[in-house]
Amino acid sequence: MQAKEIAQSQLDSKLLEEIENKTHTKVSACFQCLKCSSGCPLAYEMDYLPAQIIRMVNMGLRDEVLRSRTIWVCASCETCTTRCPNDIDIAHVMDALRETALRSGKAETEENLRHFHEAFLSAIKTWGRVHELQMIGMYKLKTGRFMEDADIGKEMFKRGKIKLLPETTRGRRAVKRIFKKTS
Repeated sequence: MQAKEIAQSQLDSKLLEEIENKTHTKVSACFQCLKCSSGCPLAYEMDYLPAQIIRMVNMGLRDEVLRSRTIWVCASCETCTTRCPNDIDIAHVMDALRETALRSGKAETEENLRHFHEAFLSAIKTWGRVHELQMIGMYKLKTGRFMEDADIGKEMFKRGKIKLLPETTRGRRAVKRIFKKTS
């Protein structure tokens, strides 16, 4: 984390409790071993490492955490969670931070990542799983980046990697209930 002066008024003592309640994980148990950060395959794209985000949550740096690029770059691959010796579900914490950022309106700094996140969740909400074509279409509509990687999309479609219709999924109603419950 970059060294800078932080006024006491910028600290939010409720952030840690809020995230621990949402995730049912003891974020305060982190002793900064850095295993999560050293194993993260996307650390090179982040403005703060996962361990720094966890520390910032513990310190109550709400604005910095919710405006960070890291929470949007996180792929939720769970490498960090697997490596944590204190069983902190860091991937779940990142997801809770994304949702908190969206609800608070502080997700504007990484608009394209936010649009991707929204398109991803919308596809899951609709089909019970990710339907890549819908997700890509929604993302392209929101960002206006229609032709940016059209050649790659065309090639993926020709190879059968992108389907016109999603595969049917058992449990689709259960997924819809989960979304209804969390809205």
